Formats: sequence, structure tokens, C-alpha cells
Amino acid sequence: MNKGESSLTSLISAFSRAYHSQFDTPKIFDDYLAQELITQQEFNDIQTNMVQGIQFFNKEIAEKLNGQTEELLKWIVQTQLSPTPLARAAYCEKVLLNEVMLGLQQYVILGAGLDTFSLRHPEFENILEIFEIDHPATQEFKKKRLAEVNLKLPSNVHFVSMDFTKKFSSENLLDNGFDNKKTFFSLLGVSYYLTKEETSSLLDHLFANVPSGSSIVFDYADEKLFKEQGISNRVNNMVKMAAASGEPMKSCFTYEEMEKMLENSGLLIYEHLTPDKINELYFDNRKDYLTAFETIHYVHAVKK
Repeated sequence: MNKGESSLTSLISAFSRAYHSQFDTPKIFDDYLAQELITQQEFNDIQTNMVQGIQFFNKEIAEKLNGQTEELLKWIVQTQLSPTPLARAAYCEKVLLNEVMLGLQQYVILGAGLDTFSLRHPEFENILEIFEIDHPATQEFKKKRLAEVNLKLPSNVHFVSMDFTKKFSSENLLDNGFDNKKTFFSLLGVSYYLTKEETSSLLDHLFANVPSGSSIVFDYADEKLFKEQGISNRVNNMVKMAAASGEPMKSCFTYEEMEKMLENSGLLIYEHLTPDKINELYFDNRKDYLTAFETIHYVHAVKK
């Protein structure tokens, strides 16, 4: 991400959620507010860029669906863009809502981007403090867009600016009311863009001052990230697109590496979802192009 610019990946992720909410059935994750945070011009521009780039994604599909603009867009979004943002959000919120029923008081969204959880769950305003952490430019973009569409965040939402590639500081969190209470963290679509050392350091600092039972859900890429082609070369496309947007992917893990890193931070894996398991849980028996993304795993880890 270039200095002073909002994250392009956060906009693309919001686009994929908005598209799914409007056009796909059945819903994996219905973020019906995502479309509010994208202007019609941005939505149209992304659609146009995707369709015009079909040769990059898949030449055979480009020939097969030539002239069928809507079907081309559907293929690109459902094959390349949507699977991971949709399924990881569905999984994370399932875990989060369960934690809230168990008395959770704090939720920290790392790399929040254009997240809409607080807007979709105003009923938690008086029981759950929500801390959205992201790059200052991305947060300013979100605040501006919310104001433009007259969406007001609940009073329990706190913006905390942070650059994940720099040393984590808990001071900003504490200054915004963060406390030593049971906390749930989400780290979605972030770990790929950090080095292994940066991810390890972030986990160390996140869990240094929270009680036992606090936990995190995040997605990560396995050791095949930079070798796997995937359906229609989509894994390779993902890596190339990230690099082209100025946000290159930097790390991938074996399960053993992930387990060891978490253990070093005082965490135990409570649940681990492989691509096959994700496919079974969220994409089974679909009649469209949506399938779980190769190489991408989800983890729910808990502090001992």
C-alpha cells in the first residue's frame, strides 16, 4: 500500500461481499451493507476492470464466454475474488457470536478495512467494545464514506490507527479504552502480507496483556502458496494481483510451523480448517463457480 492511500484490497474485498449479497444464492455470508460503502462508480469500475482483464484470469473462459459480460463477471468474482472473503467472514462471525454468548466484552478487528460488523449488530452496543485497527489512510477513507452515505457507527466502536509492519504498540488501544478483559481478535486477510517474524511478533504483543481464554481467528496460506496453480490458475493470479497492487504476499506456513508459532505466543489451536473442510462447510452442493480457495486455511487459537 502506498503512503497516504487507502487499501485497494479492502475495496476489492468489500466489492466481492457486495456482489455476493446482491447476486448470489444461497448466501455464504450476507454483508448487505457492503454495497453502501462502495460508490456506484467504484462498483462499475471494478466490474469493468475485471471483465476487461479476463485474458489475465483465464484465456479459455475468455473465449468460451466471449460477449457474455454478466457471466464473465460472475465467473471472475466467484472463482477468483469471493471465496476467501466470504467464507472466512462467515467462520469468524460464527466463532465471535458464540464468544459473545459466553460473556465476551472486547472485539479487536485487525485490518478492519470496510468491515460492517458493528453496523449489522447494533444490539451489541452496550455489551461489546469494538476496536477497529487499520492503516490511518484506510480508516480515513472509511470515515469519509460512512459520512457520505449517512451511516453512523454505534458508540461502542473505536478506531485505532496502526501499521502492522511496524512494532505493535498497545498504547493506542489502551488510550481508546481497551482493558484487561477477555478479548476476541480477528485477523482476516492480513497474515499473507506480513513476514513470519512480523506475524509472530504481532501475536506476542496482542496476547501479552489479555487473560486466559482470549482468542483469535485468522486465515493463512500454507506452504504451497507460491507453487500452487489452483483452479484456473487462481492462486497464482492472486499472488500476482497482490504484487501489482503494491501489497505483495510475503509469507506461508506449514501446519507445524503455525502450531509452533502459536505455541510460542502462548496459544493453542482450538480449531483448524483446511481448504477441504472449508469447502465442505461453506461451498458444498453449490451450482455456481464458488469453491474454497486452495492453500488457504482458517485457525481459531486460544490463549492457555
